[in-house]
Amino acid sequence: MRYQEIKPATILKQYVKCYYVYESEASVAFDDTVFPSGCVEIIFNLGTGNWQTAVGDDFITTPPIELWGQIIKPLPIRSIGKNTMLGIRLFPHAAAYFLNDEVSQFNNQVVDFSSLSGKTVKQLYARLQETADWHTRIGLIEGFLLQQLSLSEGKLHKVAIVSYVMQEIRQDDFFDNIEHVASRYGITSRYMQKLFLQYTGLTPKLYSKINRFQNSLRLVTRKDASLTSIAYDCGYFDQSHFIREFKSFTGFTPSNYLVTHSPITSATANH
Repeated sequence: MRYQEIKPATILKQYVKCYYVYESEASVAFDDTVFPSGCVEIIFNLGTGNWQTAVGDDFITTPPIELWGQIIKPLPIRSIGKNTMLGIRLFPHAAAYFLNDEVSQFNNQVVDFSSLSGKTVKQLYARLQETADWHTRIGLIEGFLLQQLSLSEGKLHKVAIVSYVMQEIRQDDFFDNIEHVASRYGITSRYMQKLFLQYTGLTPKLYSKINRFQNSLRLVTRKDASLTSIAYDCGYFDQSHFIREFKSFTGFTPSNYLVTHSPITSATANH
């Protein structure tokens, strides 16, 4: 398995957290689990294998061009054959620029992005398959993203508010309540909740929880700090609160979590 992250061009850094390449050379299947990240992803499968996600007790093969909505609970996945995945990891607020529907409609789902974006993304996929040069592929991706952004000017002001609030929430010393935050932007907390759900798929509270969980996952993966220390450093009330929340997002307690439970997620946690 190879996993590599690629930084976006400066003009896209406020929208794209990173691009990434995941390649599986094994011809046999292996299972993994994806945890909530707070991001929405568009993924192109450029290999010959199949990528599957769990739906109930079954695994279903995903489409060649995937949209991953907000994952808010552990999602089992399966890689079969030689997969080459090129992903766009969008910041939560950025997903709204590429979707006409409310982002929350896609929570805990992997759907066919080509059915939402039409022939433009299908043409992009065909061009990505025509070249094996990663620099060229990223250039094609960025051209597509810039084109889509140019068509979304009407959303700029509202999405910008969501982006600013998210920046506040991500700060290590953030302890303010949402009512106070909303008032600073001249809106009600109820309206802020509505904006968040519409443009990110999350409420401010859930986004804060996922952000805190991701910080704790990085520390748990490194295994160089005690659970009490991790709980304190990540802003949990106490260790038991940390353990409950970690288990709700992974299916494991922090002490029982192993890198082998989710090698892909562990790879991303170390970038």
